Amino acid sequence: MICYGPAVLDLSDELVDAYAEVFSAPPWNEDEETIRQFGGRLQADVRRAGFRTALAQSAAGVDGFATAWLTRAPFPGGRAYGSVAAQLGADRVTELLVGALEIDELAVRPYARGHGTGRALLAEITADAPDGRAWLLTARKAADTVATYRRLGWHEVPPLPGTANGVLVFLAPDHPGARPQA
Repeated sequence: MICYGPAVLDLSDELVDAYAEVFSAPPWNEDEETIRQFGGRLQADVRRAGFRTALAQSAAGVDGFATAWLTRAPFPGGRAYGSVAAQLGADRVTELLVGALEIDELAVRPYARGHGTGRALLAEITADAPDGRAWLLTARKAADTVATYRRLGWHEVPPLPGTANGVLVFLAPDHPGARPQA
C-alpha cells in the first residue's frame, strides 16, 4: 500500500516502532535519540515534494516500510548528502540523483525478512519513479544490506578515485544511469 503525504502520520507510532526494531540492531546500532529523531524527521519529510510511503502490513502490524521523495536542486547538504556529493562529484549528482526518487528509509522487521517483503516495498515505492530514476544509499558496513540491493538488481555508483567513504549509492535497476558492475 502506498500513502502519499501526511496520511502516513496516522501510523507514525508503528513506523517508529518498526524503525527502532530494525535500526537499533547491528550493523546500525542506532541509539534512542536517533530513533526519536526519525519520528521528528517523518513529521517534516511528509511535506517534501513527491513524498510517499510504501507499507507492508499483516495481522502483526507494520511488517516493513519504505519512504521516498523527489531529490530537488540544489542537492541537499545535511545528513549523509555531503558524503554522497564527495564521492560522486557535482556533475554526477546532478545527472544521476537530482530529480530522481530518493528512497530515504527501507525497514523490514526481522520476522518479515526472507519472504520478499523488501523487494515488494522497493518495487512498490519505485513503480512511478520519473523515467525509472530512483536511488538510495546505505552504509558500506552493512554487508547483508549491500548484498540484498545487488541481488535485487540495484547498481552501485562507483565513487570518484580516492573519495570512497562510509556510504554506498545505488541506482534502481531501471535508472538510465545504471551500469552493470563488471
